[in-house]
Amino acid sequence: MNAELNSIKGKRVLVIGDIMLDTYHIGDVKRISPEAPVPIVRINRTYSVLGGAANVARNLLGLGCSPYVISLLGNDHNGEIMQQMFSELSIKNEVFCTKHPTITKTRIIGNNQQVVRLDFETENECLDEETEQKLLNAVQRALPEIDIVVISDYGKGVCNDVICQHVIAASARQGKQVIIDPKGTNWEKYRSATIITPNLKELSAVSGVEVKNEDEAIHHAADKILKGYNLTSLLVTRSEKGMSYIAPETFQDIPTEAKEVYDVSGAGDTVVATLAAALAAGIPIADAIYLANKAAGIVVGKMGTSPILFKELQAELQTGRPAGKLIPVSQLADTVRQLRAQERKIVFTNGCFDILHKGHVTYLEKAKRMGDILIVGLNSDASTKRLKGESRPINDEDARSTVLAALQSVDYVVIFTEDTPLNIIKTVAPDVLVKGGDYAIENIVGREYAKETITIPFVDGFSTTKTISAISQEKQ
Repeated sequence: MNAELNSIKGKRVLVIGDIMLDTYHIGDVKRISPEAPVPIVRINRTYSVLGGAANVARNLLGLGCSPYVISLLGNDHNGEIMQQMFSELSIKNEVFCTKHPTITKTRIIGNNQQVVRLDFETENECLDEETEQKLLNAVQRALPEIDIVVISDYGKGVCNDVICQHVIAASARQGKQVIIDPKGTNWEKYRSATIITPNLKELSAVSGVEVKNEDEAIHHAADKILKGYNLTSLLVTRSEKGMSYIAPETFQDIPTEAKEVYDVSGAGDTVVATLAAALAAGIPIADAIYLANKAAGIVVGKMGTSPILFKELQAELQTGRPAGKLIPVSQLADTVRQLRAQERKIVFTNGCFDILHKGHVTYLEKAKRMGDILIVGLNSDASTKRLKGESRPINDEDARSTVLAALQSVDYVVIFTEDTPLNIIKTVAPDVLVKGGDYAIENIVGREYAKETITIPFVDGFSTTKTISAISQEKQ
């Protein structure tokens, strides 16, 4: 599978659809407003990322592909921000300005929970003939240069009947597959597409009846839709039950993996992008769906609209560990660069975490609340033995890292072999460096590379040493 994964790099994917700006205001909630029964969020950090169809492009970029975006945006400040993002990320595009404002979704996050979302957009936007022709001409220019086409329809106006049918027909003439992330019940505009990726709610809407989340019911509904719209195949995303692939005379049900879901924002974009990249590389459909399922499992473990990264998917395939949280030291610098590009506030802590207990869990939860991303440096087995003695660790580094990665508060785990985490702290240069309350600030290793160093008191009565001692006494 790793050889197949490498083949997606450099694939050229045309993305046509509704682009938007996703803005996040992140802060703390400590009290309720005296003006109304709503939480007061004290904002600590604000950042913006590409959303909608542009998020499909971000995912493709993260996978090592070359996205080409065709869309519309407003002639306003947020439109300028998006254009600058495309330029900084080197995403090729033909994006035309309209009289309507740039679609913007602003999310307020308090204590790592979304409090409210504010949408700025014009409802029922329709394309005038001139704008429609600009988009069609751009598609004609782009098609000879690309390997596969994605239509990312968010129902905001770009993907009307004329555009969709033109793209599908023109792509077919050049032997290019078309993948569609659909919106609404007007699937006539998607007629003759290669593959459409509805979720269960969207499948029910276009079927006209509620489709139960059961294999047989989904197969039956999908088969009728395939025939009704002359589609090659459907990939139905089914939440906790995974995905179902349905084509004439065949179907495949792919179970999801049990994961801690942190935020589902953009997961559908990740599925479409990964599927497109894999099919463009000639990867068989079964393997392409497997990769898309893996990729979706990774991004739902992140906060906000976050793209899949090639190295995360690669690590997931190699180790089978939770959602790409375990990263080797060699990948740490790249991961940090990606997080900095997203303007995430990074918290770092470290330890042996030999027998995980309540004290550890409470400590890590408090550390995570100090920023957006918590990176945990874990002492290797050899390092732990040198620090704790020949009888330690009780659990090896593979077991310890897997248990740590399963915690919702932990975003990444990196194992280091030295006696201190100085080198990885230097690489991370965290916004906040956290250690236990038994350390004096001036004695904390690596504090010179952190913007801020904080100690957290331990939970009384809990320690690995006490746990091991109690077990030893029971055996005597």
